[in-house]
Amino acid sequence: LAGLLPRFFDPTEGKVLLDGVDISQLSLRALRDSIALVPQKPFLFDLSVEENIELGKSMYSTGSVVESVKEANAMDFVNQLPGKLKESLGENGNRLSGGQIQRLAMARAFYKNAPILVLDEATSALDSENENIIHESMEKLIKDKTTILIAHRFSSIRLATRIIVMDAGKIVAFGKHDEIYKSCKLYKSLY
Repeated sequence: LAGLLPRFFDPTEGKVLLDGVDISQLSLRALRDSIALVPQKPFLFDLSVEENIELGKSMYSTGSVVESVKEANAMDFVNQLPGKLKESLGENGNRLSGGQIQRLAMARAFYKNAPILVLDEATSALDSENENIIHESMEKLIKDKTTILIAHRFSSIRLATRIIVMDAGKIVAFGKHDEIYKSCKLYKSLY
């Protein structure tokens, strides 16, 4: 479902509207510039911390890399790296922990400053300490943005104002937690 928004593929029937506009009418560049994606397994290049974050540059970028790193609660560990922001991260960030990689992916999203966010299981592979740090960043990042938050952990779902429950590719419930908790057996059992 989330892959339809950045047009990784197009719907086989129907259309996706963004503020009433069919996204197939938008240029891919403009559409994708408007979306920041924080995937479950972010990809980092064998570049410096700074260069990896700057890959998120878009027409919406207004802040600095340093501000973005701070917003993502990543400055403490970045400052411990020998080269700090200039430190090379190794192939796919292999010199960092999963929590550190997620925080740099969040920093990239802060830097991009896109009005639409897709957070795809951003906390699924983290321990509870890193999960709490990422949640703090997520709360700041989603402020005043349209956000699609894909999650199985209810600690992440609590950030949502509307929840869509899917089963076997179909929407089985839609609404606020209190509403769907009462009406959707699947949601209630998962909760």
